[in-house]
Amino acid sequence: MNKMIVSNLVHRPLRSAISIIAIALEVTLILLIVGLSIGMLNDTAQRQKGVGADIMVTSPGSSFITGISGSPAPIKIADVLRKVAHVTDVAPVAMQINTHGNVEIIYGIDLNPKSPNDFDKMGAPFHYLSGGPFKAPDDMLVDDVVASQKNIHVGDTQELFNHKFRVSGIVMSGKGARKYLPLATFQDLTGSNGKVSVFYVKVDKSKNIDGVAKAIQAIPGMENYGVRTLAEYMSMMTAQNLPGFSKFIDVVIGVSLIIGFIVIFQSMYTAVMERTREIGILKSLGASKLYIINVILRETLALAVCGIVVGILFSLSALAAIRHMVPLLTVMMTPGWMLRAAMIAIVGAILGALYPAFKAAQKDPIDALAYE
Repeated sequence: MNKMIVSNLVHRPLRSAISIIAIALEVTLILLIVGLSIGMLNDTAQRQKGVGADIMVTSPGSSFITGISGSPAPIKIADVLRKVAHVTDVAPVAMQINTHGNVEIIYGIDLNPKSPNDFDKMGAPFHYLSGGPFKAPDDMLVDDVVASQKNIHVGDTQELFNHKFRVSGIVMSGKGARKYLPLATFQDLTGSNGKVSVFYVKVDKSKNIDGVAKAIQAIPGMENYGVRTLAEYMSMMTAQNLPGFSKFIDVVIGVSLIIGFIVIFQSMYTAVMERTREIGILKSLGASKLYIINVILRETLALAVCGIVVGILFSLSALAAIRHMVPLLTVMMTPGWMLRAAMIAIVGAILGALYPAFKAAQKDPIDALAYE
């Protein structure tokens, strides 16, 4: 039977190749879109963790996804937070999504060691690969990933918010944003003087974090503010908790499943019609309905396996190309999702082959032998 299956596939190389490529594209679609979505989500979470804060306080009505806020908070709240027991440092940060070119979140931060709002007090200070901190209101910092992709060097001019900035330093990536501006300049350009988006709070001991979070929430006037520990924030930045993310993944999987179903259905149905006489010969020789169904489904499974292998190779090649050409995009391609994509491709292929297989099994051997 296996020889016959291989012969059937080789006898129709173009149709077999089209089916394999279609299944490969189905697998690639799942792995790249899901991998890109999860990768960007995890990258955002890890960079927030890299800030080094223990608690994040956001204004009422803002999203838990840091940086997406339509309700900036007064910067004076930082002074209120510093009075809470066990709080050692508070760094207010203004944020804005920039959609010019790449979609990115810009941070407005204070880098004055003498200021109580100094951002460098959160966790490990910036590690400068070249240059140094702000020296003038029109200075900016970029991380090494952005500098590498856009070939940026210290002293270069970059435009943000229709304003030109001089790159004063290039820092190691992983601490919140990828581009940083002086807080006062950021506020002037965005029309948010005296306002910030989030307050990063540092606590003296890890055992006091939950207690400090409850104490902040209990401050009069802070009841509606978002107060989240880093552990809580990290747990929320998952595919299950992100609003609409799971549905998006389901849509991608559904579209992929339909692609596999339609391609295999068309391929197997046409193959059954072309092999009517062959099926008649098999049945006249004593082949049962189950045997005929088994032949069709095995052919389908062979096409699906080949398509899965080619799809994974396509995906890995695309992943390497993305990392080389667009390092700002993080794509996560895990063995778990490879296995899921493979199972989805197999299910779609089998579903598409069921009707042609049963139609082949129902053919009358006499009619099939007389078929021209």
